[in-house]
Amino acid sequence: MDVLVGVALGLLGLWLLLLVGLLLVRPKGKALAQAVRLLPDVLRLVTRLARDPRLPRSARVRLWLLLTYLALPFDLVPDFIPVLGYADDAILASWVLRSVIRAVEPDVIAEHWPGTPEGLSVVRRLTRT
Repeated sequence: MDVLVGVALGLLGLWLLLLVGLLLVRPKGKALAQAVRLLPDVLRLVTRLARDPRLPRSARVRLWLLLTYLALPFDLVPDFIPVLGYADDAILASWVLRSVIRAVEPDVIAEHWPGTPEGLSVVRRLTRT
């Protein structure tokens, strides 16, 4: 019984550390608002890239795992928690996109981007590519 309590407290402590980490790295100010506005275009981009055989297999796997995580009804941080609820999704998507965009030619990304050129430049800025 003591072991179960210890494991539960350890998991709770790790989850609280995750919350603090997300709070520290979340997009600030306008960046979060821009990310939310671009969400439909980003989801279409991720889906199109995940189906493109020109991408390395590891990049496509990361994209499919991201889509699966976003589709699941539960998250690491529940969406009802203000700011952080959606920030974990935005941070994870940004991290995966950043790694994929760095592994793929810029013209492939531009080819699959469904939005405006300004939107693509915002995505590049948010993913720091």
